[in-house]
Amino acid sequence: MMKIPYFPGCTLKSNAKHFEDSAIAAARELGIELVEIPRWNCCGVVSSLATDDIIHHIAPIRNFVRVIEMNEEGIVNDEKRLLTLCSMCFNTLQRSNYRMQNNAEDLAVVNEFMTDEIDYDGSVDVIHYLTLMAVIGFEKIRAKVVNPLKNLKVAGYYGCMLLRPTEIGIDHHEIPTILEDFIGSLGATAIDWRSKSKCCGSYLTLNNKDTVVNLSHDILTDAQRNGANVVITSCPLCAFNLDNRQKDIKLKYPDFKNIPVLYFTQLMTVAFGLENQSWK
Repeated sequence: MMKIPYFPGCTLKSNAKHFEDSAIAAARELGIELVEIPRWNCCGVVSSLATDDIIHHIAPIRNFVRVIEMNEEGIVNDEKRLLTLCSMCFNTLQRSNYRMQNNAEDLAVVNEFMTDEIDYDGSVDVIHYLTLMAVIGFEKIRAKVVNPLKNLKVAGYYGCMLLRPTEIGIDHHEIPTILEDFIGSLGATAIDWRSKSKCCGSYLTLNNKDTVVNLSHDILTDAQRNGANVVITSCPLCAFNLDNRQKDIKLKYPDFKNIPVLYFTQLMTVAFGLENQSWK
């Protein structure tokens, strides 16, 4: 059994608990145990873009220190990789890590701040769940499928955070294929559509709902226009904008037809025959 350090992030412990539960269940079928890192803290949600704002990188780096500690204590048997599910957590953690790995001066400042921690040496690799699936091989995933999703046409929605900026993205920023390969391994058909990496509006949902309604309408309409029966994502905020906002979309665009929006791990559990598990 592969035991890999796992960073859940805040939302997967509340509104997106079914994302976490389905991911853990699916990973277990593949011989992978997601071991939650002890004393993890919020990643900060978005990466600081100011070059002199080092303090906001402390939160992500503390989580990397926990991974090193887990390896030293033998709690996990993975080579210093930290896995996460949420696209925004992945982006935030990966951007901070990339900065520390490529800027020795910033890394020294961060370690000076963290006087009660061991020094971080830049040795942790941040990976997304989808990346791990690609590493172990989509054929292995295909071998675990008991309910092939043969008649399902799926729109794989990357959003902003998985692909950009290019130096930390999990796939090519303009022509990604990892979600399409994942969908195919479950027996479903991945549609070809233009809006797969278009922004849904993100946090504008709080103070400019109308913009989010327009953006989400365009994304979902594009998916349906290209034959999709369902949309999958790995971002809780995208899931909210694309799913929960459909009632608002319907009010503004009466001809709009609702479409299911799921986390990609939920699709896995259906294909693996785990949909009747008690966590659902």
